[in-house]
Amino acid sequence: MPTIITVSQLHRNYGVQTVLDDVSFALGERHRVGVIGRNGAGKSTLLRIILGQEDYDAGSVAIAPKARLAYLQQHDDFTQEESVQAYLERVTGKPGWRCAEVAARFQLGPERVSRPLGSLSGGFQTRAKLAAMLLQEPDFLVLDEPTNYLDLRTQFLLEGFLAGFQGGWLIVSHDRGFLQRTCTHTLELERGRGEIFDGTVDAYFVWKQARLQQAEHYNAGVEARRKSLEEFVARNRARASTAARAQSKMKELEKLETIAVDGELAAVTLALPSVETRQGTALRIKDLTIGYTNKQVAHGIEMEFERGEHIAVVGDNGQGKSTLLKTLGGELPSLSGGLQWGYGINIGCYAQHVYQAIPATYTVLQWLQKCADGNWPSQKILDIAGGFLFRGDAVEKKVAVLSGGERSRLCLAGLLLGKHQVLILDEPTNHLDVETVGALAEALSGFDGTLLFVSHDRNFTARVATVVVEVADGKALRFPGGYDAYLDGLTKEAAAMAKEQAGGSPGTGRLAKGGKDRHEQLKQTRARLRQAERRIAELDTERKQLEAQLVVAYDELGAARLAAILPLISAEEEVWVAASEELERG
Repeated sequence: MPTIITVSQLHRNYGVQTVLDDVSFALGERHRVGVIGRNGAGKSTLLRIILGQEDYDAGSVAIAPKARLAYLQQHDDFTQEESVQAYLERVTGKPGWRCAEVAARFQLGPERVSRPLGSLSGGFQTRAKLAAMLLQEPDFLVLDEPTNYLDLRTQFLLEGFLAGFQGGWLIVSHDRGFLQRTCTHTLELERGRGEIFDGTVDAYFVWKQARLQQAEHYNAGVEARRKSLEEFVARNRARASTAARAQSKMKELEKLETIAVDGELAAVTLALPSVETRQGTALRIKDLTIGYTNKQVAHGIEMEFERGEHIAVVGDNGQGKSTLLKTLGGELPSLSGGLQWGYGINIGCYAQHVYQAIPATYTVLQWLQKCADGNWPSQKILDIAGGFLFRGDAVEKKVAVLSGGERSRLCLAGLLLGKHQVLILDEPTNHLDVETVGALAEALSGFDGTLLFVSHDRNFTARVATVVVEVADGKALRFPGGYDAYLDGLTKEAAAMAKEQAGGSPGTGRLAKGGKDRHEQLKQTRARLRQAERRIAELDTERKQLEAQLVVAYDELGAARLAAILPLISAEEEVWVAASEELERG
C-alpha cells in the first residue's frame, strides 16, 4: 500500500507544556485511522500540523506528491451572512450547478443553499462543510470531530460515504461507537506520545489492557527474583566459601530490569447526589405549541413524564429538539398551551453553547463555588473539581485560558453541584473526550432524578435513555419502542435510501464529475473487491500464524490480537460480498 502521510519524531510545545513528544507513524493511502486521547492530548494539533496549518518544533511531516487531502475542521471557515451556495463556490472553486448537486445529497436543497449559514442549525452547517470537503474530490480525508451536531440520519449518510470511499482517512472523534464502525486502525495520543494499532478502537483497548497486565506480571516476577537475589547476597557475601557465588548473584541482580509502566491517567469520576424522593408526575404538557415569534416549530404537544424517567429527545436537525428543551427549561416562552412541572422541582439546564457564557475572569474554583447550592463543604467542591480533572493548581486557572472541552467539563461540574431534581441537557457530550463521555453516561444512567436530553452519540444515548420522544414534522410524540427500536428503524431507512440512490450518493466512493457512467462505477467496485480480497488474505494469514502459536504456548497479547482480527475479517468479507453482488447486477 503506497504511503501517503509520514510523521517522524514530531515535537510540539506550547511554552513549558509538551503536547507532542517524538511522535512517529506512517499512513497508507487506504488506512482508516481513528485518533483518540484525552482533551488537550494534541489530537487537533496533530491534524493541523499534518495539513500545514500549524508549525512544529522538531521532526518532519511528509505528504505524498500529488496527494489531495480534504479537511473537515471543528471551527467554522465561513461568515454567518454567507449563503451555503456562496460558501461552497468560494472554498471549492467548483461551478454553481456542481455545488448545488452535491449539497442536495446532504439534504441542502434549493431553499437551504440560498440561506445564510448563520441561520442554519449546527448540524446543517456541518453538512455544508462536508459537502465542501467532498467537492474537492480528495484521496485522503482528515476529519476533526465530524459527528458534533450531526443528527443520526446525517451520521448514517456520512458513515455510508466512508464505507464506499476509495481512499483513507484520519478521524478525531469523542464518539467511540462512530470510530468503531468506521476505522480499522487506532492512533492514541497519550503523555505526548503516539501509538498506532492495527485494529479497531475496541480491540485496541483490549490489547492495551492485556499488555499492561502482562507487563505487571513480568515486573512482579522480576521483583520476586530481585528480592531472592538480595537475600542470597546478604547471607553469603561475607563468607569466603560463598563469596564468589554471591558476587555472581550481584552481577545478575544488576542486570535485572523491569518494564516501564506508566501510571494510570487521572480518571473522570462523577458522583451525582441523590435528589429525588417523591413519586408521581414530573412534567405534564397540554396542547403545547413551541417556536418563535415568526416561526411555529411544533404544535399540539401532549405528554406526561414520571419522576425518575430519562427521556432522550430525538429527530433530525432543524425539527425542534433544542427548541423543545429550551421551552421546557423556561429559556424560551411557549406560543400557546401549557406545561406544569411537579411540586418542588429545581431544574438545571445545559445547552450546546452554554460553556461560552461563563465569565472569563472567574477561576475554575470561583465558578464552582458560585454554582454550589450552599450546602457543599469546600473539600467536596474540590473533590467534584478533581473528578472533572481540575486538580491542584488547575482549580486556579482562569476560564479565559480553558479549552472548549475544559469549559464543557466545568459547566457540567457546576450543574451537578446544584443538586437539581431535573436535568435538561442539550448535546452534553460535545467537546468531551471518550473517557469523560463514558463517565458521564455511567453517572447519568444511575441518576435518580428526571432527565431530558439531546445527544447524537448512539452509545451514550443507549446507556442513559429509558424513554424516547421523537420531534418530527411539527409534532413531538413518545416513540412506541425503546432507543434500540428507533435506531433499527433509521438503519433500515438508511439501507433503503442507499439502495435507491446506488451509483449517485456520497456512499458510492469518491465524488465523480457530473457524467460518470456505469462503466466507471463498476471499475471502482472491482477495485474495492480486489482490495477486500487482499486484505482478507493478509488477515487470514496472520490469523493462522497466531492460532498456531497459541497452540504451542498461550500468550495474552497474541490472544488479544486474534480477537481483534476476527471482526476485521468479517468486515472485509461484508465489503467483498457487497461488491460481488453489485458486479453480478452489472
